[in-house]
Amino acid sequence: MPFSTLRSRGRALRLSTSLGVAVLPLLLGIPLMYWQAATTLESRAEKSATDARVQLESMIDDAAHAASAVIGSAGLPCEEVEQALRSQTALSPFSRSVNLVQDGVIYCTSLMGPYDNNEDVDTYVQGTLRLMAGNRVTPDRAVLVYRQTDGDHGVLIGIDGQHLINLLRINGQEVPLQIAVGESWISASGAVTSSNWGAKNEYAVEASSSRYPFQVFGGYPPGTTLRYLQEHYTPQWLLLVILGALGGVGSFRLGLRSTSPGTELKRALAASEFVPYYQPVVDTENGCWHGVETLMRWQHPTEGLVPPDQFIPLAERLGLIVPMTRAMMRKVREDLVAHAAQLPAGFHLSINITAAHCENLQLVDECREFLAAFPAGHVVLILELTERQMITSTEVTRQLFSALRGLGVRIAIDDFGTGHSSLAYLREFHVDFLKIDRSFIAMVDSHALSRHLLENILDLSMRLQVALVAEGVESAEQSHYLTQRGVRLLQGYLFARPMPADRLFAALQTPPSQDSSA
Repeated sequence: MPFSTLRSRGRALRLSTSLGVAVLPLLLGIPLMYWQAATTLESRAEKSATDARVQLESMIDDAAHAASAVIGSAGLPCEEVEQALRSQTALSPFSRSVNLVQDGVIYCTSLMGPYDNNEDVDTYVQGTLRLMAGNRVTPDRAVLVYRQTDGDHGVLIGIDGQHLINLLRINGQEVPLQIAVGESWISASGAVTSSNWGAKNEYAVEASSSRYPFQVFGGYPPGTTLRYLQEHYTPQWLLLVILGALGGVGSFRLGLRSTSPGTELKRALAASEFVPYYQPVVDTENGCWHGVETLMRWQHPTEGLVPPDQFIPLAERLGLIVPMTRAMMRKVREDLVAHAAQLPAGFHLSINITAAHCENLQLVDECREFLAAFPAGHVVLILELTERQMITSTEVTRQLFSALRGLGVRIAIDDFGTGHSSLAYLREFHVDFLKIDRSFIAMVDSHALSRHLLENILDLSMRLQVALVAEGVESAEQSHYLTQRGVRLLQGYLFARPMPADRLFAALQTPPSQDSSA
């Protein structure tokens, strides 16, 4: 066979191999990109619908609170309670009108005073909610009516449809949303219809309220996935071609490269696997729950719940602790806002921060955003300074702590006495709380000489007039010893272990007691 023929065949083989390597990433990458785009869109749709549901529940909670405040006035003459109804309307951020019902007749309203109109009970879903396209006052604007009854008496709270429109527009910037109350539907346009226009949408999701009879529906118009791929995946197309040109072997080895611990932490952060656990703090003076400390846990998909000492130090070294804390604050806010009515006013909530959080003023904005989700004064935010990294006093840190104090944020020193920076923090920063480390609390059960260190801490706090919180209280003897020496705030397994949000709100419904399982 002529040499030229062999060379031509070799060239053809190399060309076909190169083409095969170039095509293979496209064949594999196109389905992957489609799946990734679909997952992203579906996740956004679910989050948008869930966020809208939580916010609407908060609006209805406000209406329920307003109704409870005036239902005792139902049945009284309108002239006697008219002004009270108007005052309640002014106090409620979402209520447009407050109306009293007696024997099935709406006889008094905050808008028009004496009134006479039959209450159409059958139009209320589960006797609680009704979505109307309009009423006599605003015939062209929707209104959501919340109904609360007590025997023959009742209260109707009107929530202006503009609040619903704003809610749908804000949460539906990427995915169209609708609210359904029974057979009535409202979209961001404000129109109330009897049909779901999004039934054939892509990634249709439903977020149903477990407390009120309504649902939030979301979904993208047909063809959104392909448009999303065209708009956002052009660089990926180019990357696939480049990967094909570089060769299948290199791509294969790159894909098999083992994941480093840092990469795993970044993956977990992106997957929202870091979740808050809450350990309640007891006020022994009044026997009530004083607040909670928020503790970060890693809900690993295969390893289960990972304790913080196995990943927090690594996260700090890799510079990931700040975004991890930021993400956890958002989850804490979501947990508590949905159950804010169950928290007593002035409920203390503490979150740990490190030196990395104090390098700029971004923490101020995060705290401001966190507190803005609650009624003023309802939650007291406490930042606990950990001592694994030294916070150096600079102009930035002075501005930071000054701005935080202006927001009403309190400062605590965590694990006081165990790190090199405790006394420096007392000198440089205005501190509201000292948290006694569990190692000192354990000395209560040892011989008297070991208690001297703890006594010195108690004496120092008294001289500085700084409140104390005792961590790691595990026995009744420790609790009695600390209480006798004026330590009001106790935290530990004796009272409650760290727990997720659902168990926390259940625990807060009962007074503190000593946990026999501790």
